[in-house]
Amino acid sequence: MVSKLPRWVEYGSFLLALVAGLVNSIGLLGFKHQSISHLSGTATLLGTGMINSSASDVVHLAMILLSFLFGASISGYFLRTGSLKLGLNYSRLLLLEAFLLLGALYFLSGDYFYGHYLASSACGLQNALATTFSGAVVRTTHVTGIFTDLGIMLGAKFRGSHSTKERHCCLY
Repeated sequence: MVSKLPRWVEYGSFLLALVAGLVNSIGLLGFKHQSISHLSGTATLLGTGMINSSASDVVHLAMILLSFLFGASISGYFLRTGSLKLGLNYSRLLLLEAFLLLGALYFLSGDYFYGHYLASSACGLQNALATTFSGAVVRTTHVTGIFTDLGIMLGAKFRGSHSTKERHCCLY
């Protein structure tokens, strides 16, 4: 466990927050002016859309939620403990996030919805990466936190972990 983070980790955290803000702004400027990295609004639109919107809008919103969950599950699969242990797993996950965002850029520039899904997966991956070692407790008021926690647990389950303590740092 790291008691004091090195400066480069602090700078990296700032950079990741900046990236998340940029990705979110893309969502706000795009489909229904809805964020990509904050799922509470997306889940609310999905719920109201089941009555008021077209089936394609509902499916699209559901896919954004599932994409975020998928990204969080990837982090949960590769990160095994709730403590920060710098190494190759973090580098690989950040590289995967970069590829997801580049793919999102490619698809969004062509006006394809697939870009929203890739961006949402990248946000889920990044959120779970930070949540895994930050000591955050299970959230109950924000859908983003719930989906992140669920994704981490699913990833650990897919990895074959049966220990509740190992699945998520804060569920014991």
